[in-house]
Amino acid sequence: MREAETLGFDCIGVTDPARISGAAKYFREFLDAGAHGDMDWLAAQPERRMDPRVLWPGVRSIIMLGVNYGPAEDPLALLAKRTCGAISAYAQGDDYHDVIKKRLKTLARWLAAETGEEVKVFIDTAAVMEKPLAQAAGLGWQGKHTNLVSREFGSWLFLGAIFSASDLPLDKADTDHCGSCNACQEICPTAAFPAPYKLDARRCISYLTIENKGPIPHEFRKSIGNRIYGCDDCLAVCPWNKFAQEGREAKLAARTELRAPSLAELARLDDAAFRALFSKSPVKRIGRDRFIRNVLIAIGNADDVSLAAEVERLLDDASPLVRGAAVWALSQLVERRRFDALAAKALDAEADEDVRAEWRSGTAA
Repeated sequence: MREAETLGFDCIGVTDPARISGAAKYFREFLDAGAHGDMDWLAAQPERRMDPRVLWPGVRSIIMLGVNYGPAEDPLALLAKRTCGAISAYAQGDDYHDVIKKRLKTLARWLAAETGEEVKVFIDTAAVMEKPLAQAAGLGWQGKHTNLVSREFGSWLFLGAIFSASDLPLDKADTDHCGSCNACQEICPTAAFPAPYKLDARRCISYLTIENKGPIPHEFRKSIGNRIYGCDDCLAVCPWNKFAQEGREAKLAARTELRAPSLAELARLDDAAFRALFSKSPVKRIGRDRFIRNVLIAIGNADDVSLAAEVERLLDDASPLVRGAAVWALSQLVERRRFDALAAKALDAEADEDVRAEWRSGTAA
């Protein structure tokens, strides 16, 4: 569709809302296993997510659109720079919701004028199963890591949907091309894939660093490495990326200051500085305290004693979440006697129990 290309969309396909009926079984299994963790919004009215016609009874056709955000550099390369933070490629530029939704609405208005039928626009914020719909519309297929894979764009597509009350010509669904490859399963640092095509979000670094509001469980901290917002490992390792291209949308391109930010500098961010640095970025939505929690986990994994000074300053931070992560980071960086002396700073009479638990675990290490 020429109009979609003019607006910056890289691929487009049309499907019947009934085509994803098979996805309902897998989604139900995901919920029943509790694999969605604390993402209660996924379990709220699941029938609306499993069948687009429940979400909007008037829908007759669904137009799926993709915008390529292929990174300029291999995300896996940054993992070796242990004193720098690794931010997921999708979050290094402007928030894709803001960039793409305006264009979806423009395209939807054009479509409504052409067909005379009502339309609705969705992009990752409503009960829509974008990936099964994208496969049904021919944009790619859901790989063994449960993300969409495109033969043309690899793993790097943002998805948006336009629901239309009009009967539009349908495109052919794509088929699975993963074959015997298990690279995405094998690379996962936290073993978040119990089986091919199945994800346990509770073990996923993206979930742990973004959706998780509390302390990061101890069993995953070392595996997180220097990943401070999301994880690209299973996406970046996919062999289909050999056909991928660098994204052409300037607003989605990585900002220089977010490509490999210094952990020491990030640890110094107060709330105002955090908001300024991540203005228009999806990172801003988790807030300063959860972000600094992530930074401290990365510092604890950096094996650089010089970073202990940055951690020590955060032992009396206003946030118990930050103080607790600071205690753990110190336990990884300094020798036992110094840790005992420093960790005590985080334990005042009203200290949060989570902070005390971190101190106890550190002294027992």
